[in-house]
Amino acid sequence: MKKSLSFLLAAALALPAVAQKKSSQKLERPKLVVGIVVDQMRYDYLYRYWDKYGKDGFRRLLGEGFSYENAHYNYVPTYTGPGHASIYTGTTPSVHGIIGNDWYEREAGKNTYVTEDNTVQTVGSTGTVGQQSPRHMLTTTITDELRLATNFHNKTIAVCIKDRGSVLPGGHTANAAYWYDGKTGSFISSTFYQNSLPEWVKAFNDRKLPAQYLSRPWQTLLPIEQYTESTPDDVPWEGSFRGEAKPVFPHNLPQLSGLPDASVATKLRDAGEPVPVTNLDVVRSTPFGNTLVAELAMEAVRAEQLGQRGITDFMPVSFSSTDYVGHQFGPNSIEAEDTYLRLDQDIARLLAYLDKTLGKGNTLVFLTADHGAAHSPNFLIDKKIPAGAVGPRFMRDSVQHELVRRHGAGNWVLTYENQQVYLNRPLIAQKKLDLRLMQDEVASIMLQFAGVTRAITADDVQKSHWESGMLMYLENGYFPKRSGDVLVVLEPGWLESGSYPAPNKGTTHGSASAYDTHVPMLFWGWHVKHGASAAPAVIPDIAPTVARWLHIQEPDGCTGQPLQEVLNW
Repeated sequence: MKKSLSFLLAAALALPAVAQKKSSQKLERPKLVVGIVVDQMRYDYLYRYWDKYGKDGFRRLLGEGFSYENAHYNYVPTYTGPGHASIYTGTTPSVHGIIGNDWYEREAGKNTYVTEDNTVQTVGSTGTVGQQSPRHMLTTTITDELRLATNFHNKTIAVCIKDRGSVLPGGHTANAAYWYDGKTGSFISSTFYQNSLPEWVKAFNDRKLPAQYLSRPWQTLLPIEQYTESTPDDVPWEGSFRGEAKPVFPHNLPQLSGLPDASVATKLRDAGEPVPVTNLDVVRSTPFGNTLVAELAMEAVRAEQLGQRGITDFMPVSFSSTDYVGHQFGPNSIEAEDTYLRLDQDIARLLAYLDKTLGKGNTLVFLTADHGAAHSPNFLIDKKIPAGAVGPRFMRDSVQHELVRRHGAGNWVLTYENQQVYLNRPLIAQKKLDLRLMQDEVASIMLQFAGVTRAITADDVQKSHWESGMLMYLENGYFPKRSGDVLVVLEPGWLESGSYPAPNKGTTHGSASAYDTHVPMLFWGWHVKHGASAAPAVIPDIAPTVARWLHIQEPDGCTGQPLQEVLNW
């Protein structure tokens, strides 16, 4: 008994000393956090091309980092805007308010784009292409929280070809967000961040990298016969570049972009003559758009001294050419495979540059995707797998026609957006009809369309709560002030096609099916132990996990949870 009491007393006396020792240690944080988002990256892309990846890109992240193999989005629709917002806010559209890339604003009577802001001006170009800001996002981001925690002494610099892939991750307090202007071939910004581009961005733009990338045909990285993970090069469900007879290699980028070929361009430059430019936007739909972003990211680290000033900085980097290529050619194309093999090289160069500049183990990196992608419906049909496509415009017009037949003339359907029907509520009130009954009526009409498996009214979503399943996905994606009156769910393998009823080309995304929700979730670098987990995880878990590493507050609308398996506590 005396020995036990003595042991307990000694332990109690030791506690303050242990606490004092811990409290006297310097607070440890990584020098730099890099958030990598690959646009439209299905989970299986990590392994589908495994044998052809190099050792220093995706395979290095998996071989040295920690992978959540069962990470999913937990809402619909799964688009780029909501995906980037959910990664960085740690919550779903029901909280942060980014319900799509576009949505209908009832008060204004028009559609709005996710990052559009006509109160700011373009920086680095002309026109409205730079009138962007995060004002529609209603919560803070993990990048905001780090800025708040350091009293704004740290830097957040976000880069992406897409404006929304840069603006939303950068948050409300970013020092800068840069995106690509295809008319000029330059990276630009808005007055939300700064009144002029810094000299290093001007110098980067002056290198004219897009013109260089487009001055040569897009050839496959490997001999084309080695692309055994993909379908043949010429199949009917792949889309072509405008001006191209068939979607086959080599893609004549000089011709498609209006540039001369590489030898002519070199002669013009050597002679001091300007190289003619017609369409530099083509680079988005090639793997070289990702290379362009990787180059800008590395230049940002150098020029802004990110991670080199004695404080933790944050750099969101989103690679979106994978999305453009995926939409056009589909996930089983040689073009998609070649884009990922080249992205693997870009990521390898970025990781090597971070090691060289900041030292190994001093950068915390996470990699995920904003959504996945469906197989091309005609590819699945060719393989005797159930699939199909529906036409959003056809569905909207058909519902409108049926409501006119039942209730008389009137613009009953304002729009059909994000797989949701927006009804004309003032007209319904004017006709003294019950909104709830009208929603029920439209839901019944929607169920008559081929490919529609469920239609739920907004009233049902608002008055109920679901912890799992399809209805949970709908609830998490619903924001009352921006969402529609009837939410539609398509059968697995079905997607919305703007070309309906013409044969569907390429693919899209947006559903709650696993091919759209299941994405990579990798952590690598600073204090990340090697391992993997098949435990369920959701994308909003990323932000609070990073917050725990940094010892800062999670975003103010956060509903995700820190992932304990990867944390060293």
